[in-house]
Amino acid sequence: MPHAISARSLTKKFGSREVLHGVDFAVEAGSVFGVIGPNGAGKTTTMRCLLDIIRPTSGEVRVLGEDPRAGGPELRRRIGYLPGELFLEGRVTGRKLLAHYQAISGPVAPGRVEALAERLGLDLDRHTRKLSKGNKQKLGLVQAFMHDPELLVLDEPTSGLDPLVQQEFHAMVRESQHKGQTIFLSSHVLSEVQQTADTVAILRDGRIMAVESVSGLREGAVRHLRLSARGITAHDAGALLGAVPGVGRVEVLESNSTVTLTATLEGDIQPLVRALGRLQLKDLVLEEPDLEESVLKMYSSPKEGE
Repeated sequence: MPHAISARSLTKKFGSREVLHGVDFAVEAGSVFGVIGPNGAGKTTTMRCLLDIIRPTSGEVRVLGEDPRAGGPELRRRIGYLPGELFLEGRVTGRKLLAHYQAISGPVAPGRVEALAERLGLDLDRHTRKLSKGNKQKLGLVQAFMHDPELLVLDEPTSGLDPLVQQEFHAMVRESQHKGQTIFLSSHVLSEVQQTADTVAILRDGRIMAVESVSGLREGAVRHLRLSARGITAHDAGALLGAVPGVGRVEVLESNSTVTLTATLEGDIQPLVRALGRLQLKDLVLEEPDLEESVLKMYSSPKEGE
């Protein structure tokens, strides 16, 4: 499948400070690609380089098959962009502001703006200066989606939105993907990205730590295990589980001839299943993979050279 976005050895310096260090990734056309990382990781800088808002110090970028530095207005009309910091003209209504954006972005289907506003619960006839942060974000989302662009670039798109509107946003993303559009979005919260993304890039201090499918992240994620068993001592139960590949943080408590054990599991579940077959289980709980914990481990691991 062709790439809607590709970046190779992307580097950006502001003066003597380098904020992107040879970033490499590719986004397949028609996919949802999420970039996660803490504030200051380089997510916004990467997006601005892709859109030619700022220019890379070195490296190569392609967006919809073109160099964004040479694509001009024709390329920009094929893209819907929601910046992380949205500044709106305050002396006009949302409806008039969107009409201005429509003149720039290109044709918008009749009724499209009104339909998006209704879905998000946005009053188009209020002046933008009177809008809350959440409603300003809704207005930004409408302008990004309204012309059905080939590519959506969304920087922290759920910022300021209440949970119900966030769910509506995720539905909009899925519908856009179903129509063949590509979505590139960022967040510092993994749970937001994993609801919609096919692939996730983990960015830390201007470097890509990993690029994984969401299913791949789940396979390598941390699971929490809790069990109770009879007919085995606390020492033997701890030794049995502690020897299973991927099992860690084993804690054992023995009471009234029952051993209660908690642990974590990373990776393949099959060795654990074989070990559990040797126990007289009373109770067993294996929780859903904790992707947040796995990603936080990447953030907290030492940097290269440390």
